[in-house]
Amino acid sequence: MDDMITGRIIAVNGPIIKAVGLEGIRMYDIAEVGPDRLIGEVIRLAKDVTIIQVYEDHTGLKPGDEVVSHRRPLSVLLGPGLIQNIYDGIQRPLVCIYDKCGSYIEKGIEIPPLDEDKLWEFHSLVQVGSYVRPGEIIGEVQESPLIVHKVLIPPGISGKLTAISEGAHTITDGLYTVSNGAYIHHGRLAEYWPVRKPRPNRLRKKPHIPLITGQRVIDSFFPIARGGTAAIPGGFGTGKTMTQHALAKWCNAEIIVYIGCGERGNEMTDVLTDFPKLIDERNGRPLIERTVMIANTSNMPVPAREVSIYTGVTIAEYYRDMGYSVAVMADSTSRWAEALRELSSRLGDMPAEEGFPPYLATRLAEFYERAGLVETLSGSEGDITIIGAVSPPGGDFSEPVTQHTTRFVRCFWALDKILADARHYPSISWIDSYTEYLNDIESWWRDLDSQWLSIRNEIMNILLEDHRLQQVVKLVGTDALPSTQQFILFLAEMIKNAFLQQNSFDPIDKYCSAEKQLGLLKAIMDLYKKGTELINDGLSVKDIASLDVVSEMVRLKSEIPNNETGKIDEYRKKLASGLDSLKKNMTEV
Repeated sequence: MDDMITGRIIAVNGPIIKAVGLEGIRMYDIAEVGPDRLIGEVIRLAKDVTIIQVYEDHTGLKPGDEVVSHRRPLSVLLGPGLIQNIYDGIQRPLVCIYDKCGSYIEKGIEIPPLDEDKLWEFHSLVQVGSYVRPGEIIGEVQESPLIVHKVLIPPGISGKLTAISEGAHTITDGLYTVSNGAYIHHGRLAEYWPVRKPRPNRLRKKPHIPLITGQRVIDSFFPIARGGTAAIPGGFGTGKTMTQHALAKWCNAEIIVYIGCGERGNEMTDVLTDFPKLIDERNGRPLIERTVMIANTSNMPVPAREVSIYTGVTIAEYYRDMGYSVAVMADSTSRWAEALRELSSRLGDMPAEEGFPPYLATRLAEFYERAGLVETLSGSEGDITIIGAVSPPGGDFSEPVTQHTTRFVRCFWALDKILADARHYPSISWIDSYTEYLNDIESWWRDLDSQWLSIRNEIMNILLEDHRLQQVVKLVGTDALPSTQQFILFLAEMIKNAFLQQNSFDPIDKYCSAEKQLGLLKAIMDLYKKGTELINDGLSVKDIASLDVVSEMVRLKSEIPNNETGKIDEYRKKLASGLDSLKKNMTEV
């Protein structure tokens, strides 16, 4: 039975409207506003006045216009067809919108989130008469060449499976029936879920497997675990979007949800044009076949920017419940926070620091808390990794969004303007960045090499010592330093050029496997240990730097493919031989 209620507008303040007559409406219910039936959401209730934020172009709304609600929360439709699709902030498919009304979105346009006519071949995994529980997988659909879509019993539904139909079905067809005496649930391939309500799980677990991104500075020095949280703060032009694009392209998550919430439209266009062409090295298929995109760029309505991250993370939770590893890229949470600030000011809320609402920290926490490694209701493991870009004005990390974000993430990849200006990419600062996942994922790396953590820590200490020495060099110059410290400076420069710097346009260097990273680190350690011995024996840094085999180290990253890491071992032998010959020559002299 339709539970429709009708009211009228009494005040309009930009995208915020006030209405009366909507008795029985609840927080976060959808409201259709004005003659164009614009989509809005209830964000506040004040006695008999309902405050609604409108997610579309609100031009022309006026007091007296009708408001209609069916008393349903703002929800996304979850089912096969999400992969390879691009949506706006309220899950309207942008390709369909473009086909229907061109480059400019018409007000009140209604397009189903998923293709209602497409047939999906459903294969049942349970028998009629079985008792099914919430979250149980009852069948499969091949959603894309890379993704098998697992059909789940919705949370809150359990009982005896009284009917199930194999074969070709649309998302609107009746697929199965569950009876529990008190009620009968008629299930379909697609079901709605409220975006602001986290999907339930059985148990949260401690993340223990690294998210391998193929970016050396991240994987080796500041790694993140699958199911973890990370922030990428940086000023204008430091490479936040480039870094997120690289992570989305090469990380070992099975599904990517890319949320463009408030950034420029051309940056989202890069994703749309690149991903269909890029081939995933692990499976030889286009990256788009495991990607869902939410595009709510800076020229789209501000309120929809606020809800877009909830739309994206709800889709991510849906695939997590199937047992997949999902990576969520939010670009940028600062633009999302600015949307909160604008809406808050229109509501007349008391502003906190820099005009942001006092509940900014709470909203950020609610978003990042939806990450994690969980045991799903079906008993399998799934995880969501959330990586949010932050755009502090002028690169000022003390501003509220950056400061609050650091409270809720365990990985901080600070982008450095000086590195970016020097064309050193990724421009992640090894001084200001940190990670809290080292101990969690050490066992995974230990399976590759038991010395990984000690090697990583030693090389980090070299970089930190170099940072300290650079302050001294500014005062007295390099020549005034003892040879051992000059060697530290030389070695740090080698680490930066041969390891930390990475060329995303190089077909070999754009992605670096964990095995290759270990090999390169070991080669650097060989140079450090043998070189230190030679320096202590009286050799100069110039003698070591002049060796051809030493200068060759910089080229290893772009000359040795990921599947030929044995060549790094050959190089290490050649390096040892070259350094030994130096020592021999010195002894003879």
